[in-house]
Amino acid sequence: MNLRKLYVIIGSVFLAGLLILVALTSWYTVDESEQAVIITFGKVEEGISEPGLNFKMPWPIQDVKKLSKETFSLEFGYEQKDGEIKGFPAETKMITGDENIVLADLVVQWRITNPEKYLFNAAYPEEILYDATSASLRSIIGSSRIDDALTSGKAEIEGEVHELLTDLIEEYDIGISILAVKLQDVELPNEDVRKAFTDVTDARETMNTKRNEADKYRNQKINEAEGERDALISRAEGDKEARIQRAIGDVAVFNALHNEYAGNPEITRQRLVIETLEQVLPNSEIYIMNDDGNTLKYFPIRPLESGQPKPNAEGSEG
Repeated sequence: MNLRKLYVIIGSVFLAGLLILVALTSWYTVDESEQAVIITFGKVEEGISEPGLNFKMPWPIQDVKKLSKETFSLEFGYEQKDGEIKGFPAETKMITGDENIVLADLVVQWRITNPEKYLFNAAYPEEILYDATSASLRSIIGSSRIDDALTSGKAEIEGEVHELLTDLIEEYDIGISILAVKLQDVELPNEDVRKAFTDVTDARETMNTKRNEADKYRNQKINEAEGERDALISRAEGDKEARIQRAIGDVAVFNALHNEYAGNPEITRQRLVIETLEQVLPNSEIYIMNDDGNTLKYFPIRPLESGQPKPNAEGSEG
């Protein structure tokens, strides 16, 4: 009887434990920053990406693996911890395409996009990512010039490393996507060499500045010369047009005189003579001589015009 009670107690405890196990392992929650996969007897059944409370078969029939949706950072060549940065020169030392040694480190932004492949296609996917990053960076630096690696070619190197690293990760098929690649530092290993290169870079920048200033001065002088040329051409065209118009006016005057002369040649001839004398001797009095030698005063028009008293008409014929 005591043995039966013992069996009942053991069975009750086992059943209670089983119920507790079922209750605890049949429900799970997925946070907004998480993604999950359901595994049935070691086989992946489905992926869960929507947040909330979910139900599954109790363990050991089904199990759930949760992975983060966040963006991870892989630091290659250095480690930042508690505000301090520790470098690894042995990992970052590499040779450029023109056979110079540089130290290059970078950071890779990546994310888990396929939990099943991330969990089961490779035992250590992050190590594969690190090795692929090292291979990609060394390959691109090895085909680049030192000037490009240290100065203006960093953006192009980053783009090429990103492209090559993405191709490698896709080939490895480990459920990772590369979001961005950013070069942190690219520098020379020796302080003296670094200073010499800096001096060369400064001299090159000074040369470019002087060249730009010279081009600016040349363009300014060219614009001024072109402006003066255009002004001279404009004035010459204006003078030409003015002379043409004066010539047209002279022709019109000549034609008018010719028409008058054709109608009254003697009167026109005398008028022209008088007008010419007035132009040649503008302030002189004009006297008219008879053929017999007697002098007759010209009718005093100017005194009358100016309001002066009329002189005596001595010597005039009555």
